[in-house]
Amino acid sequence: MSEVRVVSLPGDGIGPEVTEAMTHVLEAVASKYGHRLTVAEYAVGYHAFEECGTPLPDETLAAAVKGPAVFLGAVGDPRADGLTGDKRPEAALLRLRSELQCFANLRPAKVDQPLVTMSALKPEIASGCDMVIVRELTGGLYYGMPRGNDGTRAVNTLVYTASEVERVARVAFELAGRRRGHLTSVDKANVLEVSQLWRSIVSDLASEYPEVTLEHMLVDRAAMELVTYPARFDVILTENMFGDILSDEASAMCGSLGLLSSASVGGDVGLYEPVHGSAPDIAGRGIANPIGAIRSGAMMLSHSFGLQEEADAVEGAVTRVLADGLRTADLAGPNGKAVSTREFANAVAEAIA
Repeated sequence: MSEVRVVSLPGDGIGPEVTEAMTHVLEAVASKYGHRLTVAEYAVGYHAFEECGTPLPDETLAAAVKGPAVFLGAVGDPRADGLTGDKRPEAALLRLRSELQCFANLRPAKVDQPLVTMSALKPEIASGCDMVIVRELTGGLYYGMPRGNDGTRAVNTLVYTASEVERVARVAFELAGRRRGHLTSVDKANVLEVSQLWRSIVSDLASEYPEVTLEHMLVDRAAMELVTYPARFDVILTENMFGDILSDEASAMCGSLGLLSSASVGGDVGLYEPVHGSAPDIAGRGIANPIGAIRSGAMMLSHSFGLQEEADAVEGAVTRVLADGLRTADLAGPNGKAVSTREFANAVAEAIA
């Protein structure tokens, strides 16, 4: 019997609802496969600020760095609009990523066949889309120095070191080796020296992964092909800003933000979260889509605990439930019948059991 220990940070808005749904599915996995599941819950975000005066209390951070896996529901609240700096809920997420040394963000973008007509793309284009974008998360333009704005001139600096590129590239190569064996490295090497270094480092690593076919692609072409031929991609590797933009573009083809999961990895502890926000306008109504959270739980089983069979079981259960016609409000449409967050999670748990 293996132990699955999760630090749970439900957070704000719909965060507690989707976290509860994910936990329920993990309980079904643990029961079927004979694992011991331990979930320890801590405060984060605006909820934590109200209680403790900080969005990331020391107790929460101490638990998170011990891991081995952290699940985050969502952070953000309109009541925090007047707060600044490290008092804002989002500051908790940024510090968590930093403290956990999460330098690689994994963003799957998969079009579920039962939902293909909900994609922003034509069904014949969206069908078969199943990719993961690996985004470097702690370097590049967002963190480079010097930076500033004096009112007449503004500066941001794009910097990457060879070691930063190599470590995130290895994550992407290894992931591609476990999937369909194709890696697309996206850069702007025709005009940027940083991208030229990026391309050189990635090319040098390719010989260590003979099972993976590597191609390089300029970011403008990648942005175009994401909406014209998305099924061609398996794993996309790119730097921080390009990854930020391309992963949001890819998410539009899936049909709903509620479907999308993510993992931030690299250190000893992984951070897992659905990509949707806290959605305070629907919080407490039981209509939030829990699929992104449930799929983030599946990524946690795979990446933090090495339980690939269990992760595949979760993905398979979600697919079967969708194929059976169950939909949350965001997927049902104005004339469809929607089930609640809890009902959907129950159906996925039963499909596993």
